[in-house]
Amino acid sequence: MTGRLAVMAAALLAASGGAVAQAWAPQRNVEIIAASVPGGSNDKTARTIEHMLLAGKLVSSSLTVVNKSGGGGNIAYTYLSQHAANPHYLAVATDGLLTNHILGASKLNHTDFTPVALLFNDYVVIAVNADSPIKTGKDLAERLKKDPQSVAIGFANTFGSTRHISVGLLMKSLGGNPRNLKTVVFKGSAEAIAALLGGHIDVVSIGATNATVHVAGGKMRVIGAGSPQRLGGTLADAPTWKEQGVDLVAGSWRGIVAPRDISPAQLAYWESALRKMAESPEWRSDLEKNYWFNDFKASAEFRKELEKDYADMKAVLTDLGLAK
Repeated sequence: MTGRLAVMAAALLAASGGAVAQAWAPQRNVEIIAASVPGGSNDKTARTIEHMLLAGKLVSSSLTVVNKSGGGGNIAYTYLSQHAANPHYLAVATDGLLTNHILGASKLNHTDFTPVALLFNDYVVIAVNADSPIKTGKDLAERLKKDPQSVAIGFANTFGSTRHISVGLLMKSLGGNPRNLKTVVFKGSAEAIAALLGGHIDVVSIGATNATVHVAGGKMRVIGAGSPQRLGGTLADAPTWKEQGVDLVAGSWRGIVAPRDISPAQLAYWESALRKMAESPEWRSDLEKNYWFNDFKASAEFRKELEKDYADMKAVLTDLGLAK
């Protein structure tokens, strides 16, 4: 009996040792790469993640935000790609990772990295000047169906951007040709909004947070939100496109990717830390302030989302004549 117990104890100890051997935690400082200058949207996301992971004691190492701006995100993704199999590097990723490849601006694609977690979605809204004769999303839809060139639509900051894709998807949802749209590109959303308020364009495609101040001030009306449900707050009265009979959900996502070839244990560590962060009241409160939708998805599901988004974006960018 004693011999059998000894064998069982040895087996349990071996199993326990195996579990410990499989565990992983960062062994040194971890870089969170932001594809923007300090103060930019990606930088703010990276610093929020850094703060919440540390404040919540969700990681066992120090964290540093490293800014690699330029090239539409390509500089940041190139830097990340140079650290294959190293889990001490993470990057804030956006759908620009996909569109850059589709547009031929980068050889790097989502398949060159390890998707860790999708964090949230930032949905696009279509807005008009408060005095515009276009009162509703249905009014805009009718104008676009009748004569797409009669509506000047502004957005930032390049052809093929999320804002451009959103209006292309709108036109496609209406049964029209996205190439027939009359589009105007601005360096930033602030410039596009100024042009709208000044009467130089008819419609603007922007992120929800960019609209709130102007809606609250009575200078702008949101006639269609690309979100799956109403945004709430200042934009609570803005109907979704689906409410108006248009099958459209459009926006951009933000997530975390790691270098390729990290181990399952390393991936599991970061998945767990980010999931706990996403479930915290502080994180949810921060998203609500920015009109962002909490849409956490772990690695496997995030990978599927990337594959679907790539196919969808390639289709609309092909329709817009921009895909390479």
